[in-house]
Amino acid sequence: MSNQRHNYEYEVDSRSTTAPAHVVRLVGQCKRVLEVGCGPGSITRILATEGQCSVTGLELDTEAIKKASPFCEHIYQADLNAEHWPLLLEGSAPFDVLVAADVLEHLYDPWTALKRMVPLIKDDGYLVISLPHAGHAAVLACLLNGNFEYRDWGLLDRTHIRFFGLKNMEDLFSQADLKVIEVAYVRKQPEETEFAGQWSQLPTPTQQCLRQSPQATVYQVVVKAVPNHSAGEALRLNVRADASNRLRIIHPLFFSSVRQRVGPYLPARFKKVLRTTLKKLGLNIG
Repeated sequence: MSNQRHNYEYEVDSRSTTAPAHVVRLVGQCKRVLEVGCGPGSITRILATEGQCSVTGLELDTEAIKKASPFCEHIYQADLNAEHWPLLLEGSAPFDVLVAADVLEHLYDPWTALKRMVPLIKDDGYLVISLPHAGHAAVLACLLNGNFEYRDWGLLDRTHIRFFGLKNMEDLFSQADLKVIEVAYVRKQPEETEFAGQWSQLPTPTQQCLRQSPQATVYQVVVKAVPNHSAGEALRLNVRADASNRLRIIHPLFFSSVRQRVGPYLPARFKKVLRTTLKKLGLNIG
């Protein structure tokens, strides 16, 4: 096994409020797990050792497979963008739980990939999926600064090819005939993210305006999802209605002054981008 640290290799504190920790808790104990896109086994190790789960892994990267193998009962090399990867699991499926932790955003067609995952769980099984939230205020700061600061990790990981707001996440599960029955939001203030420098470049009034969205600090979303016919109440992810309610309260006192204070700082084209972006979040500043 290689001693060189893999790009997606990290420590997981199962008692924390990070996305991997939420994934581990939602999976539960002593489950038969299929981890789709297990990477170098950062989550796999915790599921196998602390959770006493039996894990089958799917991964494309050869070096990651070497690192994850000690924690897997079986591991298969699979390209999730290909059509026939579920055939690798003939004789192994169905599973108690399917995990896809920060995986779908790397795929050309995450909608079809998610549909292919559903038949791999038992009738009473469930999926645990985490996704980065593209509507975070720090990403909006990058947009307003005209600088999408791609990195090797995080919200703008350079290998992300799909981006999801909360409504897009809802639609992703709905089109696969799934419903979300549990959800955990990982929240970070913009200045706590990898884009703190971008955030600091915004004028204070603009920062205050962006913070008003109830989605502004949602960094990642972790869900437990089941087929629509399964027991459990479906939960909504989209909080636009809450934003509208908040807007009615703060609009008379806040947004009129914000328009006056932000105006002198931003060129006309940036103000247009700001209005359009905030409108998509349910915030209309006129």
